[in-house]
Amino acid sequence: MNSQQEVVWSLENGYGGNGSSCKEIIWNGKTAQTVTSSILRKKSDPVLVSNVRFKKLRQFLENLQEVILGTKLAVLFPAIPLAVAADFYNFGRPWIFALSLLGLTPLAERVSFLTEQIAYYTGPTVGGLLNATCGNATELIIALFALYQNKIHVLKYSLLGSVLSNLLLVLGTSLLCGGLANLRKEQRYDRKQADVNSLLLLLGLLCHMLPLMFRYAAGPGTSTANATLQLSRASSILMLIAYIAYIFFQLKTHRQLFESQEEDEEEEKAVISFWSAFSWLVGMTAIIAVLSEYVVGTIEAASDSWGISVSFISIILLPIVGNAAEHAGSIIFAFKNKLDISLGVALGSATQISMFVVPLCVIVAWIIGIYMDLDFSLLETGCLGLTIIIVAFTLQDGTSHYMKGIVLFLCYIAIAACFFVHKIPQNESTVKPGAKPSSCVLLAA
Repeated sequence: MNSQQEVVWSLENGYGGNGSSCKEIIWNGKTAQTVTSSILRKKSDPVLVSNVRFKKLRQFLENLQEVILGTKLAVLFPAIPLAVAADFYNFGRPWIFALSLLGLTPLAERVSFLTEQIAYYTGPTVGGLLNATCGNATELIIALFALYQNKIHVLKYSLLGSVLSNLLLVLGTSLLCGGLANLRKEQRYDRKQADVNSLLLLLGLLCHMLPLMFRYAAGPGTSTANATLQLSRASSILMLIAYIAYIFFQLKTHRQLFESQEEDEEEEKAVISFWSAFSWLVGMTAIIAVLSEYVVGTIEAASDSWGISVSFISIILLPIVGNAAEHAGSIIFAFKNKLDISLGVALGSATQISMFVVPLCVIVAWIIGIYMDLDFSLLETGCLGLTIIIVAFTLQDGTSHYMKGIVLFLCYIAIAACFFVHKIPQNESTVKPGAKPSSCVLLAA
């Protein structure tokens, strides 16, 4: 057996060259999201700053080079100061929205990079927990600002769009491109991880459907606002418990199910120190917060100026731009016939939004006295339910081909067309803090 065959045998059987578990060597608290975003990174040239005499300045420039210039999306960073300048000089609000949206794209990828750097120092458990909670930091911050500004319709639309985008657009394009690039190969993936995520998505769907079915079961003319709100809060607590159990399942008891996707990845090392990564993470989170406030505050103006409904912008445009880095990485790994990573990105991100971000927003709204429930209305809930069922059927046999990708992608186009023509008055979905929606608002929803 030659050396290459020995390496292949070791990877297949989970052992490294020294007899230790190969998975234990490679795993460092990463998730599929951080693995895919790493494909958009580029190595920096240390010669550029090596001639700087002052140590502190040299370290700062090295960190700046790694964090700002260490991504292929660095060309979009100028959109951040342009968005701030546009707001300061009172440029058109649609310009502020567009520039803020572009600026969020590289920031989302850099947050993934920084959490990965911190994971090298904190160990696999803490690092994995950090990645599991920060994987969709951009969506969470936008949702919290929408909640704070009492734009519940924008919040619900953006979170729903993130789930639909990951399950149909990301997964669909990944299966399509992977199938076309590997026509002569049978693409296979581990069904165990997909089954776990599908179960959690179905549980989240049930919790979304219960308030909707309860409202329709009560019949017209019956006030169900308070009961729906209490049911949503109880369901949100159960969803958070399920997500905590999922994290424990992923990081402790059944970690091998989620490590299999990284068996052929090379071991990497941290390129910046812990405190540098932590400082940059805090700074970029603050910038994301500023841009998120711009996005939420100018979305209606952009809708009026462009003639596009708020629902289409929130459900379609926001997730596409905000998750562009992960989307591109997922497709590239599908080209390389590494579907476990692509599925980990799409299903893992959708699960995190559905089972963590959505119920967390309900709990936060409960704390600050704003009315928010899990009733996403009939059209939105129907799209979510059919999407989860279609994806579950698509992934049931553990094999893939480009036809599956075509079907998922066309489903996304159909939903996008639906929300492109779907327009509701902007004030119908907005409820004042502590107030209960009237029956006409509930019927309109």
